Amino acid sequence: MLNMIEKLFKEKKIYSGKILNLYVDTVILPNKKTATREYVRQPNAAAVIPFIDEKTIILVKQYRYPIKQITYEIPAGKISENEKPIDCIKRELEEEAGYVSNNLKKLIDFYPSTAFFTEKLYIFIAKNLKKTKINPDADEFIAPEIISYKKALSWIETGKIIDSKSIIGLLYYEIIKNQ
Repeated sequence: MLNMIEKLFKEKKIYSGKILNLYVDTVILPNKKTATREYVRQPNAAAVIPFIDEKTIILVKQYRYPIKQITYEIPAGKISENEKPIDCIKRELEEEAGYVSNNLKKLIDFYPSTAFFTEKLYIFIAKNLKKTKINPDADEFIAPEIISYKKALSWIETGKIIDSKSIIGLLYYEIIKNQ
């Protein structure tokens, strides 16, 4: 069997920020040579597809500075230290969409970019929603958008939804919803 495991030789943090840390590590390759690996350590995240009913969901409309454009996404947020993904979802659902739910179910979890991020993302579905009040973080300027589930799928096809967690969550739900 081919050995593919790389072993840490030297770890070097070159940037420490509010939501991410950048590392440039030296690793020992399976052939005993060394190589450099650049990657970002950041907290895990959780996202939710909130269903108002079987045909209607809530997306969040917001401006994303890195890509300089407004996006439509499922509500999501970083998981705080010692917080469970489901508790993060409860918080984000109320903060970003203005709803609470007593019916949350894990849909899928995955690593958005295994090449250079440590972040793991957990996606849930929420049903039996009860309206509360939107309460975004001080630096979030967001607007909940209530749309049909079918329209959200068409927005993926037309490129209106470009966010990977939203695309993965919505398409995965489409695959398994009748199982």
